[in-house]
Amino acid sequence: MSSSRIDQLEQFYQEDPTDPFNLYALALEQQKLDGNKAIELFTRLIKEHPEYIPTYYHLGRAYQDLGNRDQALKIFMAGIEQARRHSDLKALRELHAAHQDLLFDIE
Repeated sequence: MSSSRIDQLEQFYQEDPTDPFNLYALALEQQKLDGNKAIELFTRLIKEHPEYIPTYYHLGRAYQDLGNRDQALKIFMAGIEQARRHSDLKALRELHAAHQDLLFDIE
């Protein structure tokens, strides 16, 4: 991933900030370069589009990668609640597995 890819994704987001995928894609690219920037973008995405469920998984992983397990667990639980609310069984399984894996890793 190059800065030109990030620039392109930022342009897509600027052109249509109402499309959650634009911010999601930008956050995923940033996660490869700067975990803190990715957290900032994923957090903004959750605030603007709380129903965009894949965000919770990646935000939780970003926190986990930076060693903030408590925040990762909190985000995974918020994602589990959203997945249940929207009957998204695939996301529910993935978020639950990530939450459980982190719980067992802590203990």
